[in-house]
Amino acid sequence: MQFGLFSVSDITVDPTTGIEPTEYERIKAIVAIAKKAEDIGLDVFAIGEHHNRPFFSSSPTTTLAYIAAHTSTLQLSTATTLITTNDPVKIAEDFAMLQHLADGRVDLMLGRGNTGPVYPWFGQDIRQGIPLAIENYHLLHRLWTEDVVDWKGQFRTPLTSFTSTPRPLDDVAPFVWHGSIRSPEIAEQAAYYGDGFFANNIFWPKEHFQRLIGFYRERYEHYGHGQADQAIVGLGGQFFMRTNSQDAVREFRPYFDNAPVYGHGPSLEEFTDETPLTVGSPQEFLDKTLSFRESFGDYQRQLFLVDHAGLPLKTVLEQLDLLGEVLPDLRAGFEAGRPAHVPDAPTHASLVAARDAKAAAADVAQDAEEVDA
Repeated sequence: MQFGLFSVSDITVDPTTGIEPTEYERIKAIVAIAKKAEDIGLDVFAIGEHHNRPFFSSSPTTTLAYIAAHTSTLQLSTATTLITTNDPVKIAEDFAMLQHLADGRVDLMLGRGNTGPVYPWFGQDIRQGIPLAIENYHLLHRLWTEDVVDWKGQFRTPLTSFTSTPRPLDDVAPFVWHGSIRSPEIAEQAAYYGDGFFANNIFWPKEHFQRLIGFYRERYEHYGHGQADQAIVGLGGQFFMRTNSQDAVREFRPYFDNAPVYGHGPSLEEFTDETPLTVGSPQEFLDKTLSFRESFGDYQRQLFLVDHAGLPLKTVLEQLDLLGEVLPDLRAGFEAGRPAHVPDAPTHASLVAARDAKAAAADVAQDAEEVDA
């Protein structure tokens, strides 16, 4: 089970001080947060991609490459990479380059993006979001698994005898997660390729994501990648902790009430009752997060949103200290009773080992056929 952070990279006024951090301050802060994530023992750090205010992360691979140079164990990912408005050729090349620089500590989460104006900025139409995601990933998958690609599709110029460079590290592509809030077509896509499915699990009640994840698990088994409970599932989540739960509620309330995403809507109490958000003590956080397993089954990756809504860096780092204190109990709780046949989250090392084992088995089968002949 992997635990980590994801950031949407918002730049938001701190409602308690009226101070808005600069882009420079937020970019430097995100590096400090990633380094802190490794220091407290987290496994993954993921950053989003946006091309509009109030966000700063327009070039995730640049940020992740810098973080790779300042960390040694942290798995680097995205949340999400826009498969609809990016050229699949550029995605293939950028992430293969990052994969080499980070010694394989790279995967990526693909998503459609839901900011309407961004699509025409990159020559696309949001009404074609699903077809774009399907076609562009088909090409990306081929660019990573075939040395020479001929391609003709609906949304980009054809390719003739094209080789994406550099090739993936050890000829093994970065593992791909497909992220979605509401689209069964994306769950179907993830299942078809045997990739991971990441449910945002932030804004809506668990019943909504139970349906999406259940559908993905069924289709994963249908396509022959394994049993339904062996499908590769990731979940989002968010929290604000203090030693005393009343202190957590009092301190976080102004940030919640003014957050660009969910502020000025349901009350904090309603939102914590109906969604995965935990605002309370470390024990309350632990109990609620462990309940995700009851709702969704055993899964592979849990990422938390912490640096948002105008929270200052000092407060975010304090939150991570508290997370680090309960992390051993969180790991133990998810590990207890986990069936042996449920896989861990894929890593570069595990994917290389699986590739080599498959090749060795094929060689043995070939030798046996030759002996029989």
